[in-house]
Formats: sequence, C-alpha cells, structure tokens
Amino acid sequence: MMQAHASEAGAAMPHDVAFYLTPEFWVFVAFVIFIGLVARPAYRIVTAALDDRAETIRKKLDEAERLRIEAKDLLSTYQRKQREAAEEAERIVAHAQREAEHIRAQAVGDLENAIRRREAQAKERIAQVEARAVADVQATASDLALAAARRIITEQMTADSSARLIDDAIGELPSKLN
Repeated sequence: MMQAHASEAGAAMPHDVAFYLTPEFWVFVAFVIFIGLVARPAYRIVTAALDDRAETIRKKLDEAERLRIEAKDLLSTYQRKQREAAEEAERIVAHAQREAEHIRAQAVGDLENAIRRREAQAKERIAQVEARAVADVQATASDLALAAARRIITEQMTADSSARLIDDAIGELPSKLN
C-alpha cells in the first residue's frame, strides 16, 4: 500500500524537471521581485512618514521644553515681583506707621500747646476779671468812703472848720504842685 501511494505521488510529481522550470519557482521569483520593487518605495514612504512624525514630535518636544523654560522664567519673574511687591508693601506700611507716629506726636504736642495757650488765656482772663473786680471793689469802696466822708463832713462840719480846711488846703497847694 505504501508503494501504491508512492507511485501515485511519483506520477504526480516528476523528479527529473529542474526546480527553476517549475511555475511555483517563477511565481516565487516574481513575488520576491514584486516585494523588492514595492518594498523599497514603501520602505522609503514609511520611513519618510516616520521621520516626519519623529520630526513633528521632536518639534513639539522642543516647543514644550521652550514653553516650560519660558513658564519657569515667568514664574520666577512673578515670584520676584511678588517678593518686591511684598517688600514695597512692608516699606509702605512701615512708612505709614512712622508717619502716623509722627502725626500723633505732633498732634500731642499741638494739643499740649493749645492746652497751655488756653490755660494762659484762662489765667489772663481770671487775672483781668480779678483786676476788674478789685478795681470795682476799690471804686465802690472809694465811692462809699467818699459818700461816708461827705455825710460825716456835712453832719459834723461847721462854718469855721470849713473855712479853716479851705485855708489849709490852699496853703498846701503850692507844695503839692511841685
């Protein structure tokens, strides 16, 4: 049986034909040539596409790196500006505090000066009122004394004593005028 199969297989496949004469060989050769002709341009197209893609990716990475550096620079710039603004704010607050202290001290000094002036004015007014009161009391006392003296003189004075007082006053007049 085996031989039967072998003879059937031998009849189907001739052994004496060279391999390069078989159609399968030429199909294989044509396939290799076709692949060689198609693969080279396809390889070039694929590698060109991959190179373009790699270049695009590299450009995007470069752009991303540039943007990262720019963002880092901007961040450091803004942080520096923030520090400068905070320092400026501290200087402004310190200046405002010094100015407020100066204004407060000046206001206290002005208030003390105003109090001293008002106190001096009050003392001056009191002194004026006292002087006026003393003058009024003296005027009233002198008016009362004069009135009392008139009344006493008019009640006790006689014509002779009146003439004698007038003569004495006239006699003292030259000594009082000099």
